[in-house]
Amino acid sequence: MTLAQLCLLLGAGMVVSHGLALLKPDWVGSWLQKFPRNGGLGVLLMLIGTAWFEWNLWHETLSDIAPWKNLMLVGFAVVGVGCCLFVRDYLAVRGLSVVMLMAAWWMCEHARWHDSPWRNAITGWAYVWVILAMWWSMSPWRLRDAIQWVTQAPFRFRLAAVSGIVWGVFVTFLGLVVLR
Repeated sequence: MTLAQLCLLLGAGMVVSHGLALLKPDWVGSWLQKFPRNGGLGVLLMLIGTAWFEWNLWHETLSDIAPWKNLMLVGFAVVGVGCCLFVRDYLAVRGLSVVMLMAAWWMCEHARWHDSPWRNAITGWAYVWVILAMWWSMSPWRLRDAIQWVTQAPFRFRLAAVSGIVWGVFVTFLGLVVLR
């Protein structure tokens, strides 16, 4: 996948998800408020994030970790599955955080070698995800509180939805025109 294709994928995801929030604010707002404590979705996200991390670690060729690689593979798998079994509170937020970290890694890997300075928009976005993922994994109630704050006022919710659509259109434009 090229950086342009990644931008199209991310931009489309932003436009569709935020467009749905703009068109069906009550349904999306209700779903968002239930998300942080959604156990089933939390298990799914945690297992997806763990599997993605394990896949990356398995294919890592860095010789510095070679002696420890098998131990790391087992250890991280145990942590990921263990979270699903023993850290049930706000598991959806923690699982989302792991997936966001892996997606940010993917974004940075694709943007790293592109010669356009516009790649920094994608890299910067990835770093915002990293900061949010670390913050939410340490204090997952903050995402719950942010969702509550955004969904509390219809104007804020519409503004957030429109902002997401505008960012998605911008990223799609980068993918179609600039980062080809």
